[in-house]
Order: sequence, then C-alpha cells, then structure tokens
Amino acid sequence: MIQALMLSFQSLSDRRVAIVMVKVVVLTIITLMVSGIGLWFALQVLFGWLNVHDTGFWSGLLSAAIVGLSGILLFRVVAIAMTWVFADDIIEAVEDRHYPRHAAFGKRPSLGAGIQMAVKSIARVVGYNLLALPVYMLLLFTGVGTAIAFLLINALLLGKDLEDMLVARHGAKGAMNKLSRVLLGLFGTAGMMVPLVNLFVPVLATAMAVHLVHSEHSA
Repeated sequence: MIQALMLSFQSLSDRRVAIVMVKVVVLTIITLMVSGIGLWFALQVLFGWLNVHDTGFWSGLLSAAIVGLSGILLFRVVAIAMTWVFADDIIEAVEDRHYPRHAAFGKRPSLGAGIQMAVKSIARVVGYNLLALPVYMLLLFTGVGTAIAFLLINALLLGKDLEDMLVARHGAKGAMNKLSRVLLGLFGTAGMMVPLVNLFVPVLATAMAVHLVHSEHSA
C-alpha cells in the first residue's frame, strides 16, 4: 500500500496525468459551486417544510449536520463522477509508464459503458448513504460516531468503484484482493474529507488502484 502511494505521487510528474489532474480539479470546483448553491436553496425549502424558523441550538445543530454531511457526500459524488470521466486516461498513462505489458492488453470501455458505470456508482453512493442517514443522525451526539460510520461505509463503496475502473479495462485481472480494496477505499474516503487535499485524492487513488492491481497480479 505504501509503495503504491509513493508510485502514485510519482505519477503526478507524468504530463498526461498532470493534465487530467487539472481537468478533474477545475470541473470538480465548478460543479461543486453550482451544486452548493442548489444545496443552500434546498436546505431553505427543507427548513420551511419542517417549520424550523428559530435560530436556537437545535436548528443550528441540524443545519451544521445537514450541511456537513451533504457537503462531504456531494464532494464524494462529484469527485468520483469526474474521475470516471477521465479514469481511462489516468490508467493508460500509469500503465504506459510502469506496466507496458499490462497496457498492451487493456481495453478501453466504450463511452456508453463508462457512463453506465458512473451512474451506478453515484446511485450506490446516494442510496447507501440515504439508508445510513438515520444511523448518522443517531451517532451525531457521540461526537465522532457519525464520521466513523460515514468513513467505513464510503470506504467500502469507493474501493468498489476504483476496482470497477480496472475491471472494466482488464476484466477479472483488474480485481484486487479485499484487504487492498478496503484500505484503498479508506485512504480515498479519508483524503476526500480533508479540504484542498480532497481535490487531488481521486486521481491519486485511481493511480494507486493501478499499482495495487498490477503488483498483486505480478507477484
């Protein structure tokens, strides 16, 4: 895992990966800005529907919880959606540099297949987190319980997403072992919760997935 992380940082020096990084960051920021405005208006509508108009402790806590969870989840959805768009460019660049033998057998999925997998990924993230929302709210009063639950659930989902990107290109040979998938998901999800760092994590995590998969199958 450490070696894969170090190699993924090296990949940023590759011009092709750097260009993709810029595209992902710019598109993510633009999408988040537009989505953030929509979230603010949606929150006002929700408060009106719940008849929450005071500025007391409970309404403040509810606002902070909703904005915090929605913001993190929104970033997670947007970042992975953007990464799916450019996943094959990242994978190709890393494989050409480090794993030319594997690159020769890789098959880029069609645009339609990529869009379909991205939609499934977004549906999984939104669906599972909505199902877990009551748990998040109950654990809110523990201080750290909500963050831990969110981290674990989304680590599993992100690990699956990153594996799917390689499977779509290499079939069964793109799969990674369960421990690597979970650890990669934890790294990516935790990184996405850190401001500024989160902008670069999706590309780094995708590069890490490439190194993990090919190192496992080469061992």
